[in-house]
Amino acid sequence: MTEKATPSPEAITAWARLMRVSRQLVENAEDALKAGSLPPLAWYDVLHELAEAGEGGLRPFQLIERTLFAQYNISRLLARLEADGLVEKLKVADDGRGQTIRVTAKGRETRRRMWAVYGRSIAELVGAKLSADELKMMSALLGRLRDPPVLD
Repeated sequence: MTEKATPSPEAITAWARLMRVSRQLVENAEDALKAGSLPPLAWYDVLHELAEAGEGGLRPFQLIERTLFAQYNISRLLARLEADGLVEKLKVADDGRGQTIRVTAKGRETRRRMWAVYGRSIAELVGAKLSADELKMMSALLGRLRDPPVLD
């Protein structure tokens, strides 16, 4: 019989705070985007990854890896982004069913407008509340919780 791991009270407290603060920060950033008549945060994440990829764009599976969206969510999101003219789907020459997704000029402009609000939210919600050293420490600690860990 194997012994079941039981979290320490400190681990439970840390977990609960991490979940609550994470949800609260995302909700506040979403509210700021909505107040600015801008699309939801998920749109920014996809537009950002596509812009970072450059003219070559990304395949849908690459977007899933980079954003951690489920396949069915990314498919619906890409359909909405394409309908709004923010991304374009291109056929892959050597893969009849494959496609590459690329951000359009309108998508780059939308991302720029979103960043003005989103970046300000990050500055106000996190940057203004912690010192540079505290931010570095928090980043390092959270990096250790990732799988695989990110060690700075």
